[in-house]
Amino acid sequence: MLLEGKKLLITGVLDPRSIAFFAAKVAQEQGAEVVLTGFGRGRRLTERAAARLDPVPDILELDVTVPEHIGAVAADLEQRWGRLDGLLHAIGFAPASCLDGGFLTSPWEDVSTALQVSTYSYAALASGLKELLAVGPGSVVGLDFDAQVAWPGYDWMGVAKAGLEAANRYLARDLGPLGIRANLVAAGPLHTMAARSIGTIGAFEHLWTERAPLGWDTRDPEPVGRVVCSLLSDWMPAVTGEVVHVDGGVHAMGGPVAPVPQNEPHAPIGE
Repeated sequence: MLLEGKKLLITGVLDPRSIAFFAAKVAQEQGAEVVLTGFGRGRRLTERAAARLDPVPDILELDVTVPEHIGAVAADLEQRWGRLDGLLHAIGFAPASCLDGGFLTSPWEDVSTALQVSTYSYAALASGLKELLAVGPGSVVGLDFDAQVAWPGYDWMGVAKAGLEAANRYLARDLGPLGIRANLVAAGPLHTMAARSIGTIGAFEHLWTERAPLGWDTRDPEPVGRVVCSLLSDWMPAVTGEVVHVDGGVHAMGGPVAPVPQNEPHAPIGE
C-alpha cells in the first residue's frame, strides 16, 4: 500500500466533506496511522468527523496561533511515534470583513488574523515539527487555491494564498537540506465548510463548469485527497516547492473549453 506504516498528522478535519477528511480516509486505506488536530469549539466538529474514520484517530489540541500548542503536539508525537512521516496543513481562516468585497476596507487587525492563520502558520507548524519530520525524512503538504489571479470575493484570502505559495518555496529551501519536502495542492472549488463562507462561491463553480476540460465535481474532494496522499508518500521523492493543481485543468485554460462535436466522422490518423 502507498502509505504502509506511515505516521501522519492531519489538521483541518472539521467536516466529512472536507479535503482533510478525505486525505485522512485515503491515508488510512493506504496503511497509514493518522492523528488529527482540533481546538476550541471546533474540536467537537473534528470529533464528529473523526468518528466516521476507521479506526477512529486520536485528536490533539492545536491552535496554530499559540506556539505552546505546537510545542505540545511535537512532544506528544515524539513520545507516541518518535518520528513524523507526513504533515497536512489544511488550515485557513479570514474574518468576514476580509471577504466578499472587503479588500479596501478590511482593518489590519482582521487582515493580520487571515495572514497569521492561513499563511504564517504553515511555516510555523512545519518548523515546530521539523526534527520529527527529518527522521523519515517526511513530507509537508498544504492546501492552496490558485493565487495567480484575483478571484471574485476572495480578497484578502487570495493575498494569504499568494503568500502561502511564496512561503512554500522558502520552506522547501530551508527544509530540503533535512530531506523534508514541502508542496501545495491547489484544488478547484468544493462544497466545504470554508467555501460556504464565501458569498461568491457560485461564480467559482460556474467558471469551473465552463472551463474544466476534465470536468469538475464540487461535491467530491476525494481526487484532491488522493493527490495529498501521493505527496505524503515516498513515490514523489524529488518533488518539493511545487504547487500541484487538482482542478480538472482549469488553471491551464485561457477560456471556455470548446464543445466536442457530436456524431461527426473523425479523419483517419495520419491524414
